[in-house]
Amino acid sequence: MNYLFLSSLSFFIGIIVGLTGIGGTSMITPMLIFTFQVPAAVAISSDVVAATMMKIVGGWKHWRQQTLDRQAVKWLACGSVPGALTGVGILHLIKGVEGLDINFLLLRCLGVALLLVTTVALVKYLLLTWAPQMQLPALPKLDLETRRGRILAVGVGAILGFLVGMTSVSSGCLFALVLITLFQLEPQKLVGTDIAQASILLSFTSLGHLSLGTVDWSLVVPIWIG
Repeated sequence: MNYLFLSSLSFFIGIIVGLTGIGGTSMITPMLIFTFQVPAAVAISSDVVAATMMKIVGGWKHWRQQTLDRQAVKWLACGSVPGALTGVGILHLIKGVEGLDINFLLLRCLGVALLLVTTVALVKYLLLTWAPQMQLPALPKLDLETRRGRILAVGVGAILGFLVGMTSVSSGCLFALVLITLFQLEPQKLVGTDIAQASILLSFTSLGHLSLGTVDWSLVVPIWIG
């Protein structure tokens, strides 16, 4: 294992996360699996723990700068945290099934999650590039002052949180899409809200993955350094 190379790649990924709030887990987990030949279960768990530190640091800075929407962070986290812990609970059940290869299963779940994220990003890019004047039907903005708005926010958070708990992917990218389409946040608060919500989500998710016993600290520390 070339730890200097791992830290160097993590450094550039960290810059992307700091600028946009997205891309960390979507890039680090595949990097660990395909570049460094790390088993899927170890890569996912180690990435979750490593990403937690990046998100906490970024979230704290945005909190101090007041570049986030506290209500959106609160209600999304109310759903995403239980959803993620449910995903980790399922991983515990899978790990306990004799004869079932958890790495084989997680690799395919990760592939589906990455395909979903990539498709969403590609569609958005094509629309902005080739059809910037296209008037797409706008979804109604979630009103977090109403009971319905809060329930929907918690529900969306739970679904995406479950995906994060299972695969580590989408703690930033899909939540960012939700913040744009449903919460319709202004650009100056979008990144901060995304990172702050993810810091809460990953803090609990990392505890769940630590309980799985699949976290490799020799991978986490070089990622942190980068």
